Amino acid sequence: MFVVALLTLALPLSALAGRHGEHLGRRRHSHIAARNTSNISRRQGGAAMKLVDMYQGEDFFNDWNFFTHADPTHGSVQFQGLEDAKAKNLAFVQDDGTTVLAVDDKTHLPIGTNRASVRIESKKTYNEGLFIADFFAMPHGCSVWPAWWTVGPNWPSGGEIDVLEGVHNSPTNHYTLHTSPGCTLSTNNPGNTFFEASIVNTECASSGDNNAGCGLRDTDARSYGEGFNRAGGGVFAHMWGSDGIKIWHFARNEIPQDIKDNKPKPSTWPTPSAFFASDTCDVNKHFHDHTLVIDTTLCGDLGNPTYSSSGCPGSCAEAVADPNNFIFAKWKINYIAVYQ
Repeated sequence: MFVVALLTLALPLSALAGRHGEHLGRRRHSHIAARNTSNISRRQGGAAMKLVDMYQGEDFFNDWNFFTHADPTHGSVQFQGLEDAKAKNLAFVQDDGTTVLAVDDKTHLPIGTNRASVRIESKKTYNEGLFIADFFAMPHGCSVWPAWWTVGPNWPSGGEIDVLEGVHNSPTNHYTLHTSPGCTLSTNNPGNTFFEASIVNTECASSGDNNAGCGLRDTDARSYGEGFNRAGGGVFAHMWGSDGIKIWHFARNEIPQDIKDNKPKPSTWPTPSAFFASDTCDVNKHFHDHTLVIDTTLCGDLGNPTYSSSGCPGSCAEAVADPNNFIFAKWKINYIAVYQ
């Protein structure tokens, strides 16, 4: 998040210094929960995994916290509490059960003023498992910096997994890990046979003055922004287990039937979009007690330095002032499911 020297169309959008930051407003367990590594590994071998949590509709208001502190990434936003977000029509459930989290697209603002937005975080924390997020649509546009991610305590020691992230009009999604020292992206992958995304950076260790993390860039235009929305959205699934962290993106018309049936079998799925193998990163050491997070910030530590190369007009501050830039700055969430 403190990454400045990045071109918009080649960002490791891992540069989320403030996303990790101090994690203000999160509730954490002070212990590291016992890990059921053998069960996770065994279920990856073929058996369907067990559903432990399903978040849909009002669950995102009842079982998640609305973050109301200043944005740790220095974005030009004012995150709203639940009641304010509802009153401003920034958080609501549609008649079909889809949960909408939006940026204010009505108010004309003086340049330099923060715009109302939403960031939510699960009250529950997790260790290992399969996490499936079905989004019908995601935010995109000039100045817009959305992300779906998970993060542990005492960043970066608890680790961070950036599953879905981009900025401005990024053409594809970026997958990134942030960790304490001793974790790298395995390059023992001739011909990219273990994952389909392109390597951006291999060093996962992150700190206050180097927040790039280890990143992969998707090659599918349906994985982010307008391309994602035009495809009717889709599913991002990430598996956190003893062999590492795998992430899949499935466009709407390619979602496996076992996911639709709530009986996912990752071992039957195609090559993942991203795979951070445990041979060069001990996930049991670098990841624990993760909170699930969805947010949309504007400009900030990633958006400001990359705006001039983004193809967007004017300045990032000028974009924030104009509500017309946020018509498509909306998350439309079908569900988030957790399996173990």
